[in-house]
Amino acid sequence: MARRVKTGDTDNMEAQAAKKYWPRLMGKDFKRGTHHGGKNASLNYGYTVLRSAVARSVLAAGLHPSLSLHHQSRGDALRLADDLMEPFRPWVDHVVCRFSENFENNDDFELGIDHKTALVGVLTIDLQSPHGISPMQVCMDRLAQSLVQVYLKARKTIELPGPISPNILR
Repeated sequence: MARRVKTGDTDNMEAQAAKKYWPRLMGKDFKRGTHHGGKNASLNYGYTVLRSAVARSVLAAGLHPSLSLHHQSRGDALRLADDLMEPFRPWVDHVVCRFSENFENNDDFELGIDHKTALVGVLTIDLQSPHGISPMQVCMDRLAQSLVQVYLKARKTIELPGPISPNILR
């Protein structure tokens, strides 16, 4: 499906992929929604952690966080952070999945202090990068800095994180 995504996602491939992705990851009855509790609350919390970390990276790189590449929601002051956090979302999904694997029913899963701690800890997960293994926060900083270099025509592509380090999957 990823290969069939067109500019602007005119065929709505992202939504079609999500319809398959979430039940396979979180259980067949799982429905993703921002106003649901349980696993959704954990995902929302984790994405908020990512968004704020990427926003710091964007600002540190001298970029304006409301000027985006793709996200176009009016009144959103962090659209660029929303764009640049996308490659890091799967690691939040992994942590929530790991914590919630004993809870088939979404309503039985509660976002507790241990879950919040683990979700904040996502920023320290070691990822592959062109510079070797680096913590996620460092990869976020490099991503934002590489975007500046693309804008300045000092490089052609942004620096995306590589796969997760194998030791995190244990």
